[in-house]
Amino acid sequence: MSDKTAKLSLPNGEELTLDVLTPSLGKDVVAVGALGKAGYFTYDPGYVSTGACESKITYIDGAKGQLLYRGYPIEQLADNSNFEEVAYLLLNGELPSKEQYDEFVAKINNHTMVHEQMMSFFNGFRRDAHPMAIMVSVVGALSAFYHDSLDINNPEHRDISALRLISKVPTIAAMCYRYSVGHPFVYPNNDMSLAENFLNMMFSMPSEDNWKPDPVLVKAMDRIFVLHADHEQNASTSTVRLAGSSGANPFAAIASGIACLWGPAHGGANEACLNMLREIGDVENIPEYVKRAKDKNDPFRLMGFGHRVYKNFDPRAKVMRESAHEVLELLGKHDDPTFKVALELERIALEDPYFVEKKLYPNVDFYSGVILDAIGIPTNMFTVIFALSRTVGWVSQWNEMMGESSRKIGRPRQLYTGEKARDYVDISSRK
Repeated sequence: MSDKTAKLSLPNGEELTLDVLTPSLGKDVVAVGALGKAGYFTYDPGYVSTGACESKITYIDGAKGQLLYRGYPIEQLADNSNFEEVAYLLLNGELPSKEQYDEFVAKINNHTMVHEQMMSFFNGFRRDAHPMAIMVSVVGALSAFYHDSLDINNPEHRDISALRLISKVPTIAAMCYRYSVGHPFVYPNNDMSLAENFLNMMFSMPSEDNWKPDPVLVKAMDRIFVLHADHEQNASTSTVRLAGSSGANPFAAIASGIACLWGPAHGGANEACLNMLREIGDVENIPEYVKRAKDKNDPFRLMGFGHRVYKNFDPRAKVMRESAHEVLELLGKHDDPTFKVALELERIALEDPYFVEKKLYPNVDFYSGVILDAIGIPTNMFTVIFALSRTVGWVSQWNEMMGESSRKIGRPRQLYTGEKARDYVDISSRK
C-alpha cells in the first residue's frame, strides 16, 4: 500500500481507494489495477496518460527541455562521451571504468560481422526495395542464425543477444545502402569506432586503399547515434516491450520496433523535413511558405520545428545544431540551395516573434536531416539510421523488462462499440 492514495467514485456508488505511486522524477502515477476487479477499465487512446511500465533507463521532462539517460543530461553525454560508452550506460545503468569500457568495445567488435549466408539473403530483394523493408526482414532473420542465445530467461543469453544486435545492426544498415546502389558489401573494420566503422562500410570502396571518413563527419554521426539512442516509452519502444512480453526472441522484438519506427508519424520526421526544404527550393520562396505556415486554414506545416514532448526546446537540437554547422563548413555546402533554405529558416525560427511565442524552434529532426543529406546519405536511409541508433535503447528496455519477476504479457483492453450479441441468419433469409 502506498503512503498516498486517490479516491474514485464509481457510477454504482462504490468508492475505490487507488494507490498513488511517486517516481524519483516526474508526475505521480495512479495505480488503476483495482478497477478491473470492480468491473471497469480505463479508456486512454494513444496512452497519453497511461504509464505502461516502470523503468530506470530514460527520463524526459518536456516542460524543462530535459532528457536524461540513467540520470545523465543528454547534452553532457553528447559533448563528452561516445556511442559505445552511452550503449554501456543504457544497458548497465552506470558509466564504465576504463577496463569495463575496453572490454565492452572488444565484445562489440567481436560481433560486428554477419553470417556469410545473410549476404545471399539480400539477393531476394528488388534493387529498389526500401531499406527499411530489408532491415525489418534481415534483423528478424538473425534469430535463424543465432540459436545459441535465445533463452530469454537466461541473463547471459540476453546479454549476448544485446551485444549481437548493437554490433550487427550497423553492419546490416550499411549493407542495405550498398545493395540499393549496387556497390559491394564492405566488411567491418574493428580498428574503428562504431560511428567511423559505419561511415566506412557505407562509403569506402575496395579500389580505394586507406580511405577513412573525416573526423568531423565521424563526430557528427556519433552524436546522431547518441542523441537518438533512447527516448522513453515512445511508440516503437512500447512495441518492442509489447512484443517481448509474449516471450518473443529479442531479434523478433527489435524487428517489431523497426517496423513501428518505419511509420511516418514516428521515424520519418527528418526525411519529411528535408523534403520540405527541397519543396521550398530557394530562399526567395521562404516568405510565402512562412506566411502559409502561420495561416491556420492552410494545410502546409513547417516540418522540423517544435516537438510534441518538448514544450520549450529540444535539448538534443542544441548539440545537433553545432554539428550541422561544422559539417556544412567542412563540406563547403553553405551555398547549396537546400542548405541555404535551412539556414534562413533556422534564423527566422529563432528571431520571428510568431515562432518564438509558439516555441516553434528547430528540433533534432531538422538538424539531423541537414547533416545526413550533407554527408551524402539518401533520404530513404534516414529512418534506417534512426533504427540503428535506437537499437541500443530498445535492447536496454527489453532487457530491463525481461529481468522483472512480475513480468506480464501485454493485453490492452478496449471500449467496444460494435454490435451486441445476435443470432446467425441463414443466407437465404437475409435481406
